[in-house]
Amino acid sequence: MRRTDRFPVKGANSLWHIYQTVPFFKVMKNFVVIQLGRYSPSLPFKNWLYRTFLNMKVGDQTSFALMVMPDVMFPERISIGKNSIIGYNTTILAHEYLIDEYRIGDVVIGDRVLIGANSTILPGVHIGNDAIVSAATLVHQDIPAGSFVGGNPMKIIYTAEEMLKRNNIQLEKTL
Repeated sequence: MRRTDRFPVKGANSLWHIYQTVPFFKVMKNFVVIQLGRYSPSLPFKNWLYRTFLNMKVGDQTSFALMVMPDVMFPERISIGKNSIIGYNTTILAHEYLIDEYRIGDVVIGDRVLIGANSTILPGVHIGNDAIVSAATLVHQDIPAGSFVGGNPMKIIYTAEEMLKRNNIQLEKTL
């Protein structure tokens, strides 16, 4: 189960109520900062932008590939550990607007995590240290540390124990 706070709305759909949820100028500022980061080839510059202007928690040596899209409304609810890679064109959402409600939840990504290109991470998800997310995965639930996951819907391909065994076998073959 994802960790989100739910806010019901009456009348028009929840997105129609967006500026009762988050200030317009915050969204505008975040949009400009995120667009700068999406197109910048400089990894340290992106991390500085996201930490300084979006209040994201970004660990040392974490790398955002080109076109990564952090949440434009609640980027401060995203936390990424150190030495992780967020792959090309990945979207990290801390909110979702539905017809009758909107939901907001923290996204916590651990240390040494690899997120493959074109993945989408939904609000309220925690990804454990050393996890690997295959390209084009919809991350809709927590990922245990050390696991390898993929698909839509996301499934565990290898547990941490299976990954360790698999890596040891491959290491033995190279020796």
